Amino acid sequence: MRKQVIAAAWLVCATVAALAQGGQVFETRTVKSTILKADRHYSVYLPAGYDDTDRSYPVLYLLHGSGDDHTGWVQFGQVQHIADKAIAEGKATPMIIVMPDANTDRRGYFNDAKGDFNYEDFFFQELIPHVEKTYRVRGERRYRAVTGLSMGGGGTIYYALHHPELFAAAAPLSASTGGWDFEKVKARLEQQPGITDAQIKAYFKRHNVESVLADASAEDLKQIQAIHWYISCGDEDFLYEDNALLHIAFRKGEIPHEYRVKDGGHTWTYWRMELPLVMEFVSKSFTQF
Repeated sequence: MRKQVIAAAWLVCATVAALAQGGQVFETRTVKSTILKADRHYSVYLPAGYDDTDRSYPVLYLLHGSGDDHTGWVQFGQVQHIADKAIAEGKATPMIIVMPDANTDRRGYFNDAKGDFNYEDFFFQELIPHVEKTYRVRGERRYRAVTGLSMGGGGTIYYALHHPELFAAAAPLSASTGGWDFEKVKARLEQQPGITDAQIKAYFKRHNVESVLADASAEDLKQIQAIHWYISCGDEDFLYEDNALLHIAFRKGEIPHEYRVKDGGHTWTYWRMELPLVMEFVSKSFTQF
């Protein structure tokens, strides 16, 4: 009995020490992409104690906004400090956080309308398998979530809508929601030389929430409804109207979700405030899904 008490006390001390040390962030790691014909960078947060056990962890894919790269959430979003604090306070479960780069060569998380730069295919066919091979990640749906800001919020929405069978939770922040107006999308895409009307229509259909929900099979719609959705946008954000339309589309489509409008604009102050709440939200999804 005395040996058991000592062993238990040692384990508690080791756990406390690990939490005190905090997690680790590796700012630039690389995965080779055959699809994009290039090396792609990403940052990764590993929770405290990762190197001391053989435990496997849930994973949160954290997407940056337009103009940033994989280091945005590290440098400006203070991901290490926020994650360490949320986990140490028991508000979030220990998790691995992966921050991919979507701002090299071309900018964005989606497949190009002309089909010659398919970032979304890279994300699902190469990045996720690389992460699950390289790190001790739990590979089941219930342990995978996605979130992101602005352009990354748009990536969050459509990654979850296009692959609802892969995510337990999705949390778009201040999301650039894509195409509510076909003519605006058409005017933007027509700047690409050689693009066809058919390609423009197909791209719009794939990146319009109403179209995706209308075209979803009964099984896909069931999977979309099963995702834990958290939508948040500041009341002074220039994307406020688009996020309100997303909320309305989800209400009409009977997609359960949390919709939050709070004081703030399109700023890192807002996103740093939201990240611990997102971690708490997805942690509940990891345990309740």
